[in-house]
Amino acid sequence: MFTAIFGSFESGIIYAIMALGVYLSFRILDFPDLTVDGSFVTGAAISAVMIAGGANPFLATIMALFAGFIAGCLTGLIHTVGKINNLLSGILMMIALYSINLRIMGRSNIPLLNSDTSFTKISSLFEKTGIDSFFNNLLTHVGLGDSLPSTWGILISMIIITFIIKGVTDWFLQTEIGLAIRATGNNKRMIRSLSANTNLLVVLGLGISNALVAFSGALIAQQGGFADVGMGIGMIVIGLASVIIGEALFGTKTIARTTLAVIGGAIVYRIVVTLALRIEFLDPGDMKLITAVIVLIALIAPKIIDGSKEKKRKARRKVEKMNSIRASDDSISIIAASGEHGGESHAAVKSDS
Repeated sequence: MFTAIFGSFESGIIYAIMALGVYLSFRILDFPDLTVDGSFVTGAAISAVMIAGGANPFLATIMALFAGFIAGCLTGLIHTVGKINNLLSGILMMIALYSINLRIMGRSNIPLLNSDTSFTKISSLFEKTGIDSFFNNLLTHVGLGDSLPSTWGILISMIIITFIIKGVTDWFLQTEIGLAIRATGNNKRMIRSLSANTNLLVVLGLGISNALVAFSGALIAQQGGFADVGMGIGMIVIGLASVIIGEALFGTKTIARTTLAVIGGAIVYRIVVTLALRIEFLDPGDMKLITAVIVLIALIAPKIIDGSKEKKRKARRKVEKMNSIRASDDSISIIAASGEHGGESHAAVKSDS
C-alpha cells in the first residue's frame, strides 16, 4: 500500500505542473483551452526524441517547455487574429498537434528505458550522496522497511521544482502584466478601456499555460520511460479534475492558496485513482471512467454542501424572524396591558376626586 501511495504522490506532483497550466487558462484567462491534450504530448515527444538522440536530458526538458509555449501562442493567435471561437481554436490546435507530434517522433512510441533521463541522473546523485539510504533508514525505523521505494530523487526533486514554479506563478500574477492577464479573463471590456492589448495578453497567457503543460509532459515521459502519441488523451479532464478537487478541498481565498490547492488537488486525484484501481472489479482500462466519476463528484459535492448550508441558513433566519415576531407581539401585549392598567388607575383617581 505504501509503495502505491508513494508512486501516486510522485506522479501527482509532476501532474500538478500540468494542472497549474490548466488553472491559468481555465480560471485566470477564462479560456477553455483544449490544446492541453496536444501540447502535453508535444513536450513528451520533443524530450524523448532529443534524449534518444543523445542530447542532455535537462536541455531536452527545457526545449519541451519552449515548444509548449509556441503551441499555446499559436492557439491564442488563431483565436485573436483569426477571430475563431476560443473552444474551436483549442480543438483545431489539438488536432494539428497530433500530426505534428507524429512528425516529431517519427513513430507512435519512443522508449526511453535504456536512455539517460533527467530522473536517472537525479536518482544516481541521490544514491551516491546517501540521501536514499537516509530516508530508507527512516522508513525502516517506523516499520515500513518492506515497502522501500527505489529512489527518493524523483519525489524530492519534483517537490522542489513544482513549488518553485508555484512561487514564480504567484509572483507573476501579482506583477503588472499578470494583473492585466487576470483582468482580461475577468472583464475584457474594462481592461480594453484602459488601452491594454487584450489580444497580446491572451496569447501570452495561453503560451505560459501550455509551456507548463508541455514541461509536465516531458517529465512524465522521462518518469514512465516512454513517449506515446496517445498519452495526452484526457489530460484536460485530469487537469480540470485537479483544479476542481483542489478548490473544493482547500479553498480559493488568495492566488497563493489557490495554486497550492491545485497542487494538492493533483496529488489527491492520483491517490484516489490509485486506490480505486485496487478494487477487484476495476482494471487500468477503467481509468477514464474513474476520472469522469471523480470530476462529477467534485463538481456536484460542493453544490450539495452549499445547498445544505443555505437551507440551514434559511431555517435559522426563519426561526430568528419568528422569535423576533413573538418578541414584538409580547412587547405589544405588555404595552397594551400597561396601558389598560394605567387607564383604570386614572379612572379610579378621577372617581375618588
